[in-house]
Amino acid sequence: MRVLGVESSCDETGIAVYDTEKGLLAHALYSQIALHAEYGGVVPELASRDHIRKTLPLIEQVLAEANIIRKDIDAVAYTAGPGLVGALLVGAAIGRSFAWALDIPALAINHMEGHLLSPLLEEDPPEFPFVSLLVSGGHTLLVEVQAVGQYQLLGESIDDAVGEAFDKTAKMLGLAYPGGPILAALAEHGIPDKYEFPRPMTNRPGLDFSFSGLKTFAMNTWRASDQTQQDQADIALAFQTAAVETLAIKCKRALKQTGLNTLVVAGGVSANKALRARLDVITSLSVYYPRPEFCSDNGAMIAFAGAMRQEAMVKQASPTFSARPRWPLDELTVPEKSSNQA
Repeated sequence: MRVLGVESSCDETGIAVYDTEKGLLAHALYSQIALHAEYGGVVPELASRDHIRKTLPLIEQVLAEANIIRKDIDAVAYTAGPGLVGALLVGAAIGRSFAWALDIPALAINHMEGHLLSPLLEEDPPEFPFVSLLVSGGHTLLVEVQAVGQYQLLGESIDDAVGEAFDKTAKMLGLAYPGGPILAALAEHGIPDKYEFPRPMTNRPGLDFSFSGLKTFAMNTWRASDQTQQDQADIALAFQTAAVETLAIKCKRALKQTGLNTLVVAGGVSANKALRARLDVITSLSVYYPRPEFCSDNGAMIAFAGAMRQEAMVKQASPTFSARPRWPLDELTVPEKSSNQA
C-alpha cells in the first residue's frame, strides 16, 4: 500500500510517499523561513498562500522521484491539526480532493501523532509501549504510548512550549529568526556555570512543564549584563542547560512512573545536540530519535502515520472535512477494523 502524505500545519510544506512494503519512496520539504524572516515570526496569511503555491508542484516532484503516477497511490494522509487553521485547510482541501478524484481513502492525521511515530521510520525502530517526549515550537508533551491510537497524556507545558521559549529568548538576545537553532549554536561558545538558571517545576510532583519564567529569568539576566557577545553566549548556554535539564528530569520521572524502559523523543527540539547528549546519559534505558531531517515538520511522518492507521482500519472518512487548530493527542481513538467505506 502506498500512502501520499501532505503536511501543511505551519510554515513548512512537506510531501512524501510511503510504501508499507518498501518503506519511504520519496519525500520533499519546502521551508518558508525566508518568507517570514523579515517579520520575526510566522504570518499565518502568508503561510497559507505559500502552501497553495507549493503543495501541488511538490506532489508532482515527489511522485516523479518515487517513479510512480497518481493512480499508484492507495491512500492520501493529510495533517488535519493542530496548527494554523488556514494552512491546515490548504493541505486538507488538496489532500481530500486528490483522494476524491482517485476514489481512495483520505486520512485526517494528527500532527503530533505524526511526530510521535516518526522514530519508527528508522532502521532500528522502538517497540511499543514507550514514553514519548514531544518537543516543538508549539508543544511540550510527555505521552505514554501503548500502540497506535492508544495515548495517555502524562504532562504538558502550562505556558510556553520549550521551542517557543528558545525562540523568544533568542529574539530577546538579538539573534536572527528562527532563533532556537541559532541560540543552540551560540551556546557552544558559552562559559559553563557562568550563570545558574532555575529548573522550573522540578521541585514539585507531577510531569507538567513551565518555561515562561525561565524565559523571563534569561531576559532579566541579559538586561543586567554588559550585553557583550560573550554575555550572549553565556546566557544562551545557561538557558539551554536549564531547559534541557528540566526536560531530562521530567523524562526520568515519567519513565519511573510508568515502569517503562524506552523513551522516544520527537519534534523540532529533538534535534538539539545538548538535549540528546543529556537524555542519553540520564539512564541506561533505550532512547530513540528521528533522523534530523524528520525532527521538524515533514510529509514523511504524515504518510507513515497514515499508512499505520490505514493498515489497521479500512474505513474511509466522511467526504466533509475540517481543520483543528487544537487537537489533543489523547482524543485520538484506537483504529477499528471495518469492511464498510463511507
